[in-house]
This record gives sequence, C-alpha cells and structure tokens, in this order.
Amino acid sequence: MELESLGAYLKSRRGRVTPADVGLHTYGTARRVPGLRREELAQLAGVSAGYYTRLEQGQAGTASRQVLDALANVLRLDRAETAHLHNLARQPTPSRLVRPRPERPHPRVLALLASLGETTPAVVLGRRGDVLAWNRTGYALVAEHVDFDAPHDLARRPSIPRMFFLDSLTRDLHRNWDELARVHVAYLRLTAGRYPNDARLAELIGELAMRSGEFAKLWAKGDVADCTVGTMRLQHPTVGGIDVDYQVWLQPESPDHRLEVYTPNDTASADALRLLSNQAADQQEPEAPRHLDR
Repeated sequence: MELESLGAYLKSRRGRVTPADVGLHTYGTARRVPGLRREELAQLAGVSAGYYTRLEQGQAGTASRQVLDALANVLRLDRAETAHLHNLARQPTPSRLVRPRPERPHPRVLALLASLGETTPAVVLGRRGDVLAWNRTGYALVAEHVDFDAPHDLARRPSIPRMFFLDSLTRDLHRNWDELARVHVAYLRLTAGRYPNDARLAELIGELAMRSGEFAKLWAKGDVADCTVGTMRLQHPTVGGIDVDYQVWLQPESPDHRLEVYTPNDTASADALRLLSNQAADQQEPEAPRHLDR
C-alpha cells in the first residue's frame, strides 16, 4: 500500500474548509465541491493558482516552509497536522519502501520501565505500535489474553493497532473504543508522514485497511493527531470497570519508542489497579525487561 502524498493530504484538508470558514462570499452560486476550490486556497495563501495546482498534483518540486505554513494557516491545521504537512513535503517522489531492521528499545527506556516496578502499569511501544516490552501489570491491564513473553519473539510480537481493529477481545476491553480508534488511526497517519519509506508500516496500514472496514473509513477521513495523553475506559475481564489515564514518556535517544504509563483517575480504578498489581506480584518473580538480540 502506498502511503499518503502531499497532494492527497492537501486535497482532503481543502475539502473540509468551507468558504464561510475563511470569510469568502459565494453569493449562492452552485459549487461542485464542499470545501475550498484550488484557486480560492491559493489566493488566500498568497500563491498563484497554477503553482498550487502543480503542488497538489505533485509537479511543483519542494515547497518552502513559508508556503506550507501559509497553507496550514488557511486550512486551519493544528500543530500535529502542520507537522504532518511538512513531513509530506519533504518526501521524495516517488518514495521507495525499505524494510527496517527489528526495533530494539533503548536500554534507558528499559531501565525506566524496570524502575516502575509493578505498582504502575506500563508498556513500551515501537514506532508502528508494536509492544517491545511491558511490566506484568501493564500486560495484565491491556492484553492478558496473549502470552506475556510474546514481545521477545519477533514472529509473535503483539501489535496494538492490529489487536485494536482485528481482535475481538481487545475491542471488548475498551468501553470508549470508538474514541480510541480515531486516535490510533490519526497517530498512524502522523507516523506514516514521518517514515514514508517504512515498508513494515505500509504493510500494517494496508492489512488493516483490507481487513477492517472501520479502519478503512477512519483512514479515508485523513485525520492526523499526536498521541501523548488520554483516557481509556475499560471493562476488564478480571477486575471489572476501570478508568485509567495514559501518558507517554519519550527518550531523546530513541524518539520512535514510547513508554506508555497508566494511572487511575478515580478511587475504584485505583483499587482495581492495586488488585492487578498484587496478582502480578503473586506470579513468578518478574524478569528484567528483555528485547531482541537479533
């Protein structure tokens, strides 16, 4: 599956901004498109209609930061969407997909995970949402139906996006699945803009689009968002209803990898997390987080 082009993204964002949004008067004339026309966007951004048309068609070469920022301003893009626009503009055309080496979390990320012990659930995620490591409480919270050691085996390494859209048990776990599904897809699109040559990422997006109609519909919307904080409302098979806030910690040495930490947002959820933590402590002595050596 080909990842998104600059022209396709501009066209999708142009379609969601109406003339009224930017103060244009249409005087009741019929319009074939719901959003801005190319020449309207070009005029508002201070570029020629011909140049913008070539830009959207992928024939204008590299756009300057000033032009991109002007387009982002007219299109009302937020910070993540603007970053995505710049990422797409830097892509060579056409892009050649390459297969990156297996991901390995930085030792400092693993040390930070180990320092949390079992009182705080945590998961280390790779750039494509693969689970690279987790503590036992994090495992019990988000995926206790899979093998705890699966992240250490590349062939069995859990993929959170794949589980989220293709695994019924993961779906049943999340009471706010619809909300989180939009976040997952929007973050995957942001990642695709950062890594347009990642063949594994392209394969993941293609697989999800083919196998999940809901993913395909959300992907077609073109939304982009970062994923740093939020709330998961769970119906856990062991401890029942539990609401947790997630927050992401990043390490400068490995910006692709995210340590996602979960904290309770009410007393009942705190009690449920303590129960999960105690159950984890009752199991075998936790091993130090591992990663692939190959």
